[in-house]
Amino acid sequence: MLDLFTLSNLFTLLMLILLQAVLGFDNLLYISIESRRVEASKQKQLRQLGIGLAILFRIILLFGIMQAIKSLTNTIFAINLPGFFEGTFNFHAIVTLLGGGFIMYTAFKEIFHLLAVEHLGEEDESAPKKSFLSALLMIVSMNLIFSFDSLLSAIALTDVFAVMATAIIIGGILMIVTAEYIASFLEQNRVYEVLGLFILLIVGVLLLSEGAHLAHVVLFGFAITAMSKATFYFVIFVMVGISVIQTQYRNKLLANREI
Repeated sequence: MLDLFTLSNLFTLLMLILLQAVLGFDNLLYISIESRRVEASKQKQLRQLGIGLAILFRIILLFGIMQAIKSLTNTIFAINLPGFFEGTFNFHAIVTLLGGGFIMYTAFKEIFHLLAVEHLGEEDESAPKKSFLSALLMIVSMNLIFSFDSLLSAIALTDVFAVMATAIIIGGILMIVTAEYIASFLEQNRVYEVLGLFILLIVGVLLLSEGAHLAHVVLFGFAITAMSKATFYFVIFVMVGISVIQTQYRNKLLANREI
């Protein structure tokens, strides 16, 4: 445990906490949106318990990955249809593809749900609510999928389990604190919920491209490459900027019309 306090490990710990914070934004977005599917009185408890359990399972998953790191890259099955579809799938690629596909499905479902709602003011009351247990299971499961790449990145930075576990715990505490602010912001500014759903959609595309890249997928003769994190964050930055400017411009137009 004393190894944790060496200068090298403390610097690595700081880097891992920053990594958890940056990569955890889309996770928090999913948690905030998913928690709204349960009764209002249970939403805060759901977010806190979901993140708390996810921290525990992340540490267990980290330990398992460190023990079986080689098996993650072993081919489970391959598909070879020359000129149409080729790929060799391992555990990491399959988990990433399934996670990306499910996130895209969730984003599309919620977007179409927003379009189908006629009275937004009554939507929260009339919409069927999820059970606390099912929502909790979804949050914990998706949290693990979101954390898969961050755990592998952490292992690439250090092999000291105590450093990685400490970073996960601190990152989880930060998530618990900021989850309430993000959920409150979305509740008070529902126009940004659409932006959040489209960000989730981009996250799904990111994971699908990464999973296809890990599986060395070749589609119609073209190799699938992973979307870079720099491209992903640039797209998010542009989307947020457009949304903020559009909202301000709309409010200005409404104010001028009232005058």
